[in-house]
Amino acid sequence: MKTIDSIPITKIQRASKLIETGAKVGINYIKYYGDRIVSNENSAKEKLNNANAEDIYNGLKNLKGSALKVAQMLSMEKNLLPNAYVEKFSLSQFSVPPLSPPLVIKTFKKYFGQSPQELYDSFDTNAINAASIGQVHLAKKDGKKLAVKIQYPGVAQSIASDLALVKPIAMKMFNIEGKGSDKYFKEVEQKLEEETDYILEIKQSEELAKACKHIPNVIFPEYYPQLSSDRIITMDWMKGEHLSEFTARNNDVNKSNKIGQALWDFYMHQIHCLRKVHADPHPGNFLITPDDQLVILDFGCVKAIPQTFYEPYFELAEKEKLSNPEVFKQKLYELEILKEDDTPQEKKFFSAMFHEMLSLFTQPFHEVYFDFSDGDFFGKIAKLGERYSKDTTLRKMNGNRGSKHFIYMNRAFFGLYNLMHDLKANHIEINRFKKLNENR
Repeated sequence: MKTIDSIPITKIQRASKLIETGAKVGINYIKYYGDRIVSNENSAKEKLNNANAEDIYNGLKNLKGSALKVAQMLSMEKNLLPNAYVEKFSLSQFSVPPLSPPLVIKTFKKYFGQSPQELYDSFDTNAINAASIGQVHLAKKDGKKLAVKIQYPGVAQSIASDLALVKPIAMKMFNIEGKGSDKYFKEVEQKLEEETDYILEIKQSEELAKACKHIPNVIFPEYYPQLSSDRIITMDWMKGEHLSEFTARNNDVNKSNKIGQALWDFYMHQIHCLRKVHADPHPGNFLITPDDQLVILDFGCVKAIPQTFYEPYFELAEKEKLSNPEVFKQKLYELEILKEDDTPQEKKFFSAMFHEMLSLFTQPFHEVYFDFSDGDFFGKIAKLGERYSKDTTLRKMNGNRGSKHFIYMNRAFFGLYNLMHDLKANHIEINRFKKLNENR
């Protein structure tokens, strides 16, 4: 893969790159209007989506950082975006152009005052894989194979300016109005700032690994603070394949259920017992070992769940609360889905919308065992998302709905559901984490 010798760092450099990308998208639309004349609407729209996805991704992949991280987050929203965007943006999970070897060495000298060859017994200056915020290299020291994650230069310093540049796109895509939207973007900005703090990531990694070590078939790498800094992390090299590679070839339902149960238990224990969650559940953050163990990587994005949000959020997963109109309405207010200044029309619309969504999405929690390979269940979620994305009534209303905590909680759950479906796990015990916790 072609490497990158430099990354646009200043606000002007990064803005110029996005303006250039925007110009390409504008040209794609001109072509689209021409294509509509000579071909049918569906064919023309498909060509437009493919061209835009290609140009937007190519623009963002060289910027790296927050702009590319937003693309990665959007790639997980499979029910909100055209497939062309999902497929292209998914590359940002663990396949983007890496830094060149000279830039890697320069980064080490900046943070350690030494080259990587001086710190380790051996160090491969060519990256093994590269994602939105950092890339990974293979090293060896004292007979151990190590994975060394290096953060791209300028990423931490450009978070606020990057988000300001992509904010108009996100607001249009998710029907968010300017008034009241700042709390959502501040939440994203804060989490991205945390993701660039590698000292914090090591701390979170060690804490969650210790708290979850009792969960069967889940393992974690060991971290080495003495070989780490706020922009470089050294950890054990974990042998395995990315979860997406495993699901592409696996046809053994027993393996699917073993790994799926481990993944589900890991998430349920965090959420219900620790009140925090690994909120970056894309395939690049999970490995499957040769003996079918689940390796958890990258604890840069960990969401703490306030009790005031946790209680109403999960009360709405209970059938009796969903079927009680007064209790349901009360919880919607607690979760900031309904507002005191809503019109009667808005209250009626959003109450019905969220009741329909929650009645479907919480189905796994109403069962002892659940089949995440069920195509009908995920088909209904996709159709529901598509219907509301095209709803003209919804577009006329203020889309600023819900507590800021929904952003990463929903990201965790949507990502988890998609991973469970990709695994084709068909026999998952929903509350097994409770038994595991009792038997510790």
